Amino acid sequence: MKLRNAAAAAVAACALVLSLPGSALAAEGQFHYRYTDDSGQEYRVVLDDPDSGECINLYAVGSDGVEPGYAPQNQTDSWVTVFAGADCAGPEWRLRPLGRPATDRLAVRSVRFDVREAREVRDESRGVQ
Repeated sequence: MKLRNAAAAAVAACALVLSLPGSALAAEGQFHYRYTDDSGQEYRVVLDDPDSGECINLYAVGSDGVEPGYAPQNQTDSWVTVFAGADCAGPEWRLRPLGRPATDRLAVRSVRFDVREAREVRDESRGVQ
């Protein structure tokens, strides 16, 4: 009987982990960068809970035909790689989670957030910190 209960608990735990919403694969928090348009007006852009594991071309700077963004700041819970080129190409730099703003000289056109380990997602579903 104990074996049957243990097996049922294991199956239920697996079902819980597999039923987590897609947001479990998103970095939690905000990523900021700035850009200047053709008229010289500076803008600040914020990505909320960006998707992890995929290349994101950034708004207004995500193509090689415009000036790049600058001063990226990673305020998410995941590491991020910032790329000087569109489509996650060109020189790259890593920004730590919950970091300070990078220098204005750090150009950015695209980013990729790290996918969090499955173990971390499982621990969160069980309330483990």
